[in-house]
Amino acid sequence: MVDAATLHGAGPGPALTIDQTVRIGRLTLRNAVMPASGTFAETLAGIVPFEQLGALVTKTVTPQLRGGNPTPRVCEVGQGMLNAIGIPSKGLDHFVAETLPLYRGVPTPLVASVSALSADAFADAVRRLDVPGVAAIEANISCPNIEEDGKAFAMDPRPTALVVEKMRRATSLPLWVKLSPNTGDVASVARAAEAAGADALVVANTILAMSIDIETFRPRLGNVMGGLSGPAVKPIVVRMVYQCARAVDIPVIGCGGIATAADAVEYMLAGAAAVQVGTATFVRPTAMLTVIDGLVDYCRRKGFARVADLTGAIHDADLTVDTHEAAS
Repeated sequence: MVDAATLHGAGPGPALTIDQTVRIGRLTLRNAVMPASGTFAETLAGIVPFEQLGALVTKTVTPQLRGGNPTPRVCEVGQGMLNAIGIPSKGLDHFVAETLPLYRGVPTPLVASVSALSADAFADAVRRLDVPGVAAIEANISCPNIEEDGKAFAMDPRPTALVVEKMRRATSLPLWVKLSPNTGDVASVARAAEAAGADALVVANTILAMSIDIETFRPRLGNVMGGLSGPAVKPIVVRMVYQCARAVDIPVIGCGGIATAADAVEYMLAGAAAVQVGTATFVRPTAMLTVIDGLVDYCRRKGFARVADLTGAIHDADLTVDTHEAAS
């Protein structure tokens, strides 16, 4: 039995050794922390030692060259950030030929984030990404579906199931499916993705939002509306992670407003097996390293020998969850 002094790293005994590894389907990650897509690139190599992260999630790539949305693309709002960048991309061919080699030799799993405008285009894209150097594919199905009049795949279980089924047949790589927080029933979408073959879920993307400049009377984004990220979204997405983790048997990766180890712990208690750090990296490029160290410190303080034991450790067995009552 570990005494209190040893547990907290005090006194003559050694501090409790914490197992930081987590399992995401078939992948074992050295720790539970990784970047969110769109907030990380190979240019951070001089600031963040890639080998210290659990995984590397690339900026989302699209099948063809894509220019992105009109400017301004980003603005600050209270407790968060709005962006309507529009997924600018140099295309899959450039990604495979030019970007992938930049990560060669890095002993951290590379997760390629991909977006497309139709189910068939998604399937073709993941097929082309099934190459050496890619450890898993993160499918951003929060994007518009041209076969559903521009409605995002992840807004509804039926198109979610269709696109995930097609991607599952197109690749043998682990398939992580990134869901949208803009649906009214995220648990049903999560179940549809799992049934269609997803290996893990990323919950969630940014929340559709808008800001207006009251001096000019104009929208603050060139695209009028954009995605809200940062601390403001965390309570909403923690709720969604909790709902999804209760609805599926595959791992859930929490994403939204994580800037500290306390944020990561909250997500993991709600059911997340790992977390992604996004907006905080823009403010503090070393934020992910701080979260990793903080998780270890928290586990020592609370007596957890493994970071993975935090997943789903919320004390809620004696509570009744009624979303309608909660909303009212």
